[in-house]
Amino acid sequence: MIQIKSQREIESMRKANTLTALTHEYLAGLIQPGIMTKELDEAAEEFIRSRGGLPAFKGYGGFPGTVCISVNDEVVHGIPGTRKLIEGDIVSLDTGAIIEGYYGDAARTHGVGVIDEQAKLLIAATKQSFFEGIKFARVGNRLSDISHAIQAYVETRGFSVVRDYVGHGIGRELHEDPQIPNYGPAGRGPRLQKGMVLAIEPMINEGRFTVRVLPNEWTVVTMDGKRSAHYENTIAITDGEPDILSMR
Repeated sequence: MIQIKSQREIESMRKANTLTALTHEYLAGLIQPGIMTKELDEAAEEFIRSRGGLPAFKGYGGFPGTVCISVNDEVVHGIPGTRKLIEGDIVSLDTGAIIEGYYGDAARTHGVGVIDEQAKLLIAATKQSFFEGIKFARVGNRLSDISHAIQAYVETRGFSVVRDYVGHGIGRELHEDPQIPNYGPAGRGPRLQKGMVLAIEPMINEGRFTVRVLPNEWTVVTMDGKRSAHYENTIAITDGEPDILSMR
């Protein structure tokens, strides 16, 4: 069942998402060749806790880190460890914070040092697809109007949309109804209502959309070994433009 949030609840969620956004800004400044992914994870946890939040992902479903750190062909749920980023990598960071019992959730993809032109296009298309989708995040539209807009934008740029993982509602739980695919025909699913809070997160592949899960049972990689990018924000449906809670 989709939970409709009061304005008071949305303001609490804004605090959690603002801290999430600040964490992303902090991590972006740390990304450089040679840094280990576990160093980014440790920095994120310290940053969130020092500002009165709790790391939303740590321990969630058994996940061991504060940040899902996915490099190159890793799509989502990369586990932080001793892997060092190298020049030319692309790295997706997905993290969240809890404040006043409410969750924040956002993802960003960055280049490490100098990256090639195709990687730049992939990262830019993934980010822009989010903004193309939320043009339809208005009261009265259908949920899949967002999904369709994301897919249409991405595929005209020669990339593909991951089918196996989707966006979601968010609130006092990290994952609430509804699920929000990043593909499919328009005009399907529930009508959007004021007070819905949604985490919309296109996961876009350079090659084919098919993926598989590594033996660690967390990390999702592209089946063809090509790169993937991820971009996510938490938004609230309002009477007008959607309110992006995880951007400052």
